[in-house]
Amino acid sequence: MSTITSTRAAATATGLSKVYGKGEAAVTALDGVDIEFAAGRFHAIMGSSGSGKSTLMHCLAGLDRPTAGSVHIGDTEITRLDDRRLTMLRRDRIGFVFQRYNLLPTLTAVENITLPVMIAGGRTDRDWLNQVVAAVGLTDRLNHRPSELSGGQQQRVAVARALITRPAVIFADEPTGNLDSRSGAEVLRLLRDAVDQLGQTVVMVTHDPLAATRADRVTFLADGRRVTDLDRPDVDAILDVMSRLDSTTGHAGLDSITGHARVGG
Repeated sequence: MSTITSTRAAATATGLSKVYGKGEAAVTALDGVDIEFAAGRFHAIMGSSGSGKSTLMHCLAGLDRPTAGSVHIGDTEITRLDDRRLTMLRRDRIGFVFQRYNLLPTLTAVENITLPVMIAGGRTDRDWLNQVVAAVGLTDRLNHRPSELSGGQQQRVAVARALITRPAVIFADEPTGNLDSRSGAEVLRLLRDAVDQLGQTVVMVTHDPLAATRADRVTFLADGRRVTDLDRPDVDAILDVMSRLDSTTGHAGLDSITGHARVGG
């Protein structure tokens, strides 16, 4: 898959825990998660509903603060940043692609793409913009507003917007959830190309085994814990892990899965 190899970590979580509520009403969404996402690779996070995968992404991206543990983006620990510095870090070093495209309806495609640069008060690198626009296939749609674009085209705008600042990592939360199969495949190819051709790092939350096969590594969560990983998996390998997770309850049962689902290198 990826032609880029790196031992650097784009994002790291250490002892990451997140508890919502207090006392008897407390819910543990993350339970001491240790994980590292290598730079220049495509990572996927999977797990059943309530496994903690979205909470993990939100904590990694600085959208939510953990109860305990630390998160690093590159060499920067973000869990100790105040709100202003955290906002600046998200703006400058993190890209986002969500299930909902989150485009501003009054702006054209190119204005939506360059919005993060405008907000930062910077100047758009025209060569990089042209490269990104060509990579996502939007050269002839730049002056169209979101209402004039298909769902797949709107998500391509969102991918380009995530790329425009050359972020340390792009977080994609169910990026194909609102798309038909053809448009979803296009978006996954764009994310794959962003890693292979542009050197980006992508961390994607997904429930779709086929989407996860685009990743270099798939990490599985259950009950707020990291359970196991698959390297360059196929659909059957992913479904095998998911079926065992769905049939297993409690930490003792989860421990029996760890180490049994690694494939590839």
